[in-house]
Amino acid sequence: MPRSVNSVAKRARRKKVMKEAKGYFGRRKNVWTVSKNAVEKAQTYAYEGRKQKKRNFRALWIQRINAGVREHGMSYSEFMGKLAKNNIELNRKVLADLALNHPEAFKAVVDKVR
Repeated sequence: MPRSVNSVAKRARRKKVMKEAKGYFGRRKNVWTVSKNAVEKAQTYAYEGRKQKKRNFRALWIQRINAGVREHGMSYSEFMGKLAKNNIELNRKVLADLALNHPEAFKAVVDKVR
């Protein structure tokens, strides 16, 4: 019995990876083995980057809230503790936006917590 190979699927798989490697430098864009490794590594970095983005934004929000709260004579941890105690369910993203763009509304939240 002759050996069965599926060249169509193989070519499609390679074409997909080579398409993703478009714009890479040197052999990474046109040599199969090199571009396969490059694309795999790029996807790993992209996955990690999506996680890091979330961390970075949370850190940024905390810094903005801290800066806004210190203007009113309170620390970040004290503020967040009192928020939880008073059952005010505003997340860090919203609080950071208030602190940056709507200081009077943020002051009202701080006064309410106090």
